[in-house]
Amino acid sequence: MPIKVAVVDDSATVRKVLSEILSTHQDIEIIFSAANPVFAFRKMEKQWPDVIVSDIEMPEMDGIEFLKKVMEQRPTPFIICSTQAENLASRGVDALYLGALELIQKPQVGLSNFLNDQAQAFIDAVVAAGGANLSHIKADVSKLSVKPKSVRSAEVVTPTPAMPKASGRYSKKLIVIGSSTGGTIVLEELLSAMKGGNVPPIVIVQHMPEKFTKSFAFRLNQLSDLNVMEAVDGQILESDSVYIARGGKHLELKQSGNTLVARVTEGAPVSRHKPSVNVLFRSASKILQVDMLGIILTGMGDDGAQGLLLLKNAGARTIAQDKSSSAVWGMPKVAWQLGAAQAVLDVNGIIEWMSDFSMVRRF
Repeated sequence: MPIKVAVVDDSATVRKVLSEILSTHQDIEIIFSAANPVFAFRKMEKQWPDVIVSDIEMPEMDGIEFLKKVMEQRPTPFIICSTQAENLASRGVDALYLGALELIQKPQVGLSNFLNDQAQAFIDAVVAAGGANLSHIKADVSKLSVKPKSVRSAEVVTPTPAMPKASGRYSKKLIVIGSSTGGTIVLEELLSAMKGGNVPPIVIVQHMPEKFTKSFAFRLNQLSDLNVMEAVDGQILESDSVYIARGGKHLELKQSGNTLVARVTEGAPVSRHKPSVNVLFRSASKILQVDMLGIILTGMGDDGAQGLLLLKNAGARTIAQDKSSSAVWGMPKVAWQLGAAQAVLDVNGIIEWMSDFSMVRRF
């Protein structure tokens, strides 16, 4: 049976071009397009789609309210396709917390060319969404307006933090995580469970477009006891801190004496992603005399699988998220098939491994 898709966007160009692109895939059927969610709901009364692709800013009802109503009435795989405007970045992250599986940015100019250039990415996202597991997605409206947490130091937490000063709290352990479709909620669970005081540096690649990762890091920083930030080039990694790869840039780790340093780099996409999990994992596998834990979470495709194998061969402990708790069991599945993961665990199991691994004195 084909995946029945609805395209909801106030741009006639987006509706037309995106519908044409998706229709080229034999397993995708566009059942309708609509200029806004009000019109979409009228059509959904007659035929409910398997996957919804929607903008955020639309007249009469915006994409966030649309997503909330869909998840309340009949949870459905939902893909957000939004502009990269700064003021929409936090709303795109809101959508992920409400249960959207994927966030794809579209430019404010050159729209038709962009949609055609990214045709395969859209097709892959819809196909993955069509087989997604939504049973573990818990939309939490209370987290959409996050209040700043109490400041733990003299440094005030802002959405655009300056380069943190080194505190001397280094660790001879390191946790690296790769995540994609459905992973934002899993990362929240993992980081919320980790209590500050003995946690090694955690470095994360979450597949997410440029401009959205800053808002994502800020959101996680409010929800976690750890210091969460978007990684900055040249930054020294410290205990009780989490570093999120910037969208549109690769993140690598380098060793400098007894310290680990983040390197934000350019370069072509790897495994069709930028940032790429493989790039992060490959760089981590070259680090010496540091005990490492590598984790690959839910996501489509195979990014990170080869890198996780390199980590395992370098002596790291390695985990892949299991199928039952993954929204899309793609990246973890490939890692397991390659023999890169020593264990396949659900979210609670991963938390236990991370907690056990963190029991180490700081240097």
